[in-house]
Amino acid sequence: MKDISAIKKSVCDEIEKRKDEIIGIGNDIFMHPELGYKEYRTSELVGKIFSEMGLHVTDGLAITGKKARMRGRNSMLNVCIMGELDSVLCPGHPHADPKTGAAHSCGHNGQIASMLGAGMGLFYAGAMEYLDGDVTLMAVPAEEYVEIEFRRQLIADGKIKFLGGKQEMIAIGAMDDIDISMLTHLGAFEDEKILAVYGGTNNGFIGKFVRYIGKEAHAGGAPEKGINALKAATLGLLGIDMQRETFMEKDTIRIHPIITKGGDLVNIVPADVRVETYIRGANVPAIMEAAVKVDRSLQAGALALGAQVDIDTLPGYLPFRPDNKLDDVHGQNLVELLGQEHVKKTDQHSTGSTDMGDIAAIMPSIQPSSGGVRGLFHTKDFEIVDPYTAYVVPAKAMAMTAIDLLYDGATKGLDIKRGFEPEFTRESYLKMWEELL
Repeated sequence: MKDISAIKKSVCDEIEKRKDEIIGIGNDIFMHPELGYKEYRTSELVGKIFSEMGLHVTDGLAITGKKARMRGRNSMLNVCIMGELDSVLCPGHPHADPKTGAAHSCGHNGQIASMLGAGMGLFYAGAMEYLDGDVTLMAVPAEEYVEIEFRRQLIADGKIKFLGGKQEMIAIGAMDDIDISMLTHLGAFEDEKILAVYGGTNNGFIGKFVRYIGKEAHAGGAPEKGINALKAATLGLLGIDMQRETFMEKDTIRIHPIITKGGDLVNIVPADVRVETYIRGANVPAIMEAAVKVDRSLQAGALALGAQVDIDTLPGYLPFRPDNKLDDVHGQNLVELLGQEHVKKTDQHSTGSTDMGDIAAIMPSIQPSSGGVRGLFHTKDFEIVDPYTAYVVPAKAMAMTAIDLLYDGATKGLDIKRGFEPEFTRESYLKMWEELL
């Protein structure tokens, strides 16, 4: 039996040997951003690399998703290393797609690079023959919850059931053969000495698509004959803002609507106005309580102006809670790679959201963060400044963690799985969203 430290070293050496290739992948994806459920180029790149490794590729998952399974000498456990395919809308970013406004100001390009890098290390070092479980590499679409109208149409066309990619992966059964999941997000840290962070939790949310319906009229010649849907929406949004003091601090409620259509022409009283919003919170009851207040406010705006309002409530993401035991295994590998002074374990709660929360409600999951970037997420200032830390270090850490979980009868991984209490099965998860909304 080959010693575990020797297996880890050979895998890390293989990743190091391929660091230029891994960095090239991350940089290439960064320069070619694609929005969710449209990530055809990035998905094709992932499939090409899977095929070069001689792996059987399952594709067309949630439209653009792909996965490939590397078999161990026994299949006692299946560990999934994930990466997210999509970018976000940020037209002001210097590397935004000029046609779509898409930009990787979210760092998902780094996730794909590190997922592929971890897979390359495990595969080309021959590590799987010493492991008593399998590793599934998975590229997941549509983590960013954007372009709601487009995705609602995909649902209407029967192409998806959920707006979020990992939710869709759960719904179609693509997660059914997975026992443990992990991915590494990128993060800009205030302390420049810190290169990686693990631990911490995230808000969940639900989505709302809102349409105010008024009555058209000439805006200058006969405005009294119209019903101004834009003013109705404005009152509705003001009503939401007036609710702010009713939200408890511990629930970390965040509501941030945008008007995606404000009318048709400036000289016509707006009769078709559309709004999208999230309702975020630290727990599901608080989210749903806030949602009642949001609906009430939106309806009040319509009532005041004599307009109609249609409110479509959409499944969002569950609050994220990492598995602490799994987090600690991964954290120890980060310390081994970077040194204790460069790694931080946190218990902080982020008011951002991730569909990794839905995966973590079903199986042990983690989403640590790696440095190497500068600027705020989802802004024009976000940039990769240290691609080695952003792409290569997390590839090594996740590969090392997979080895820990699957070595010697997959003892550590099976222990984590046994100690995990899932909130849902796939069936009860789907039923939860159906009943909640």
